[in-house]
Amino acid sequence: MTPQEKTLYHQIHPLKLCTDICAEVVSLYLFWKRKLIAGFVVLLVPPIIASTLIIKWVDLEAYKQSAFGRYLRAYMTPTVVAVRLLGTIVTHVGAWYRRPVLIPLGFMIVLLAWLRGILWPKRTEEREEAEIRTRQSSE
Repeated sequence: MTPQEKTLYHQIHPLKLCTDICAEVVSLYLFWKRKLIAGFVVLLVPPIIASTLIIKWVDLEAYKQSAFGRYLRAYMTPTVVAVRLLGTIVTHVGAWYRRPVLIPLGFMIVLLAWLRGILWPKRTEEREEAEIRTRQSSE
């Protein structure tokens, strides 16, 4: 498996998802309490450690072959990753400025980015082209 594939598929490993969600929630609390450095440390360090360990030590082939892996391959583009990041920024700005409405809005942005392929699926031609490109890049 290539480093690019590992970087893609590690995102759906349960440890990575759990780490990201927990880090998000705890860091939001710290941002709300105006503990900026601690908030950034919690937001960034555990997910980076989890990513590094998973990419280095975990066999992600089963995730690649799964339905979720195929979904990720087709729909988790750099643009979608940027939208997910935007959602995280919105939640943390909401926590820092104590604007509660921004926190669920940011979560919705992240959720919509993850669900992009379900809510707005690619046309069949685009899907086939994406799969061909993926196969060619993995060879």
